[in-house]
Amino acid sequence: MMRRRAGRVALLAVLLATGGLLVTSALRDTVTYYRTPGELLADPDVARHRVRLGGDVVPGSLRHDGELVVFRLAEGSHEITVEQRGAPPETFREGTEAIVEGTLSTDGVFRSDQVVVRHGNEYRPSSAPAAPVDAR
Repeated sequence: MMRRRAGRVALLAVLLATGGLLVTSALRDTVTYYRTPGELLADPDVARHRVRLGGDVVPGSLRHDGELVVFRLAEGSHEITVEQRGAPPETFREGTEAIVEGTLSTDGVFRSDQVVVRHGNEYRPSSAPAAPVDAR
């Protein structure tokens, strides 16, 4: 009887471990981390690989040159110039938080092919009073 119970416990442990590995591998592709400009500049090994970089778009740094959009992302006292190919999202503005994906080139410019604008998690009604509804 003890042998049978030990076999069931071992089988249960194997099934749980397998399930845990499957869940972990599935989540690995969905959880995305990004680096800040300070972290990216401090770690040259990370800069050689494709990464996500997050920070605030520096006011006054945004310029459009055909299909190329150039701006700076900042975090604290660290800034990185970003060159983005293609149009960023409509909500992309100076002073907003953004995450870009790409690589840091040897000249210190981050070459991006994707921009995601971060949105706050706080939603408030507009401060303008609502127009009265005409009930005709």
